[in-house]
Amino acid sequence: MAKQRTPKRTMGPAQQAMVGLLKAAGHVQQALTEVCAAYDITHDQYNVLRILRGARPAGLPRYEVAERLISRAPDVTRLLDRLERQGLVERTRSAEDRRLSLSTISRDGLRLLDRLDPQIEAVHERFAGPLSVRDCRELARLCESLLR
Repeated sequence: MAKQRTPKRTMGPAQQAMVGLLKAAGHVQQALTEVCAAYDITHDQYNVLRILRGARPAGLPRYEVAERLISRAPDVTRLLDRLERQGLVERTRSAEDRRLSLSTISRDGLRLLDRLDPQIEAVHERFAGPLSVRDCRELARLCESLLR
């Protein structure tokens, strides 16, 4: 008995766009993960360090770090704990509210970012290379509109 073929479904434009976006994001994420792994951190940890560098010198409470992450991390406290154990983050109590813990990037964390940043930038350039500056701006705009 001959096997019946299921008719091939064609994707509509919206599905094509989303599948393309997810595939591209997966490739970029994998490349960034490999760069970070060479320094014994995850891409999420790199993102936390980058956020805390931008919040210098005051630091941020855990909930603000969580809000600024590129992708949702289920347990930001654990991320910060690991970074603190590695000496990349320091935590102190807020002077205004002793219940609030503030995380700041340490000197070692800043030195790590100094070494990582050129490699992360190279990944960004490699993937954005085929695009013009105008295309990059348009892609950023389109992605931003997807988040609204």
